[in-house]
Amino acid sequence: MPLALAGFASRVVRWQRSHGRSELPWQNTRDPYRVWLSEVMLQQTQVSTVLGYFDRFLERFPTVADLAAAHEDEVLGLWSGLGYYSRARNMHRCAQEVVSRFGGRFPPTAAQLETLPGIGRSTSAAIASFCFGERVAILDGNVKRVLTRFLGFDADLASAANERTLWDLATQLLPPEGDEADMPAYTQGVMDLGATICTPRKPTCLLCPVAADCKAKALGEQERFPVKTRKLRRSSASIWMLVARDTAGRVWLEKRPAKGIWAGLYCLPCFDSRETLVAGMPALPDEADLHDAPAFLHVLTHKDLHLHPVLWSAKKNAQASAQGAWFASEAWPGLGLPAPVRKLLSEPPGA
Repeated sequence: MPLALAGFASRVVRWQRSHGRSELPWQNTRDPYRVWLSEVMLQQTQVSTVLGYFDRFLERFPTVADLAAAHEDEVLGLWSGLGYYSRARNMHRCAQEVVSRFGGRFPPTAAQLETLPGIGRSTSAAIASFCFGERVAILDGNVKRVLTRFLGFDADLASAANERTLWDLATQLLPPEGDEADMPAYTQGVMDLGATICTPRKPTCLLCPVAADCKAKALGEQERFPVKTRKLRRSSASIWMLVARDTAGRVWLEKRPAKGIWAGLYCLPCFDSRETLVAGMPALPDEADLHDAPAFLHVLTHKDLHLHPVLWSAKKNAQASAQGAWFASEAWPGLGLPAPVRKLLSEPPGA
C-alpha cells in the first residue's frame, strides 16, 4: 500500500482525538445499546433532531430489555415525528431478538449484529468498532464522501459492484492489525470528517488532516465525489383526511395497515377522493355538516403528499369509519401519529 494510504488511519485517529466531536451523548461510551440507538436514529436524520428523541428514549427505556418489553404502540408514539417509521418497528424487533437470542446482550461481532432486524453492514460495523474494538469498516453517507474524495474513487456507486469495491478499499484503510484500540477513534474520526469538514458543499479542506494526499482536492473537484447517477423519481399523491370530532372533543383515529405509507401508525381516516371519503362513512352525513379546510403539502423523501382535511362534527355515539375509535386529547401524545396528523390535531384548522 502506498505510504499516503498507509498513513490515512493514523492521521484520522490523531485528528479525532484532538479535534473530533466528543460532546454528543452517545459518544465516549462503549455501551452497545446507546450506540445502536443513536445509529438507528441518525439514519437520514440530523443530529440536532435526534438529541431530544435519544434522551426521551433512554429515559423511558433505559435498557434494551425495557425496550423489548414495551408495546409497539408506545415505541411508535415516542418515535412520532422522527419519520421513517420502519426504523422504529425494526428497532423494537431488534431489541426483542437481542433479549431472546442473546440474553439481553448485544453480540460482539459485526457478522452477528448484522443478523438482527434493521442492522445493516455499516451500522453493525459501527457498533462492533465502537463497543468491541473490532477491525471492521463502516460506509455511511458521510464516510463514502470522505473516502471517495480522498481516493479519487469516481466509479458510479449506483452499481453494487462498485460499492463492493469501495467497501474493500475502506477495509484496506483501517488501522493495521494489532491497533484495534484505535478503532473507536478511527471510526468516529471518519464520521466526524464527513459531518464537519468534508461536507457536501464547500468542504473546509484547510482543516482536513488528510488533505495533502486527497485526490479530489488535487483535482479541484471535491464536489464531484461521490458519483451516484441513479436517483429515485419523485412522485405525488392527493389524500383526503377526515377530521372527525365528537361532542366530547375526541378525534376518530384508525390504525394504518402494516405496509405502505405511515404503516402501523394511528391516523385520521384517509381516502383517495372526497367522494370516497363520504361513501366510506357508516352514517352518511348531511353535506352541510362537512367543511373543507385548506389543503396543504407534506413532503416525504421521494413523494409529495397533497393533504385535504375535511372537518366533521359528529353526534354522540356516531362512527366516522368502518374501523377505528374515538381518542381523547390526553391520549394523542402517547400514540404513534404521522407528523401532519399530529399538526392537524394540535393546530385544528380554523382554530
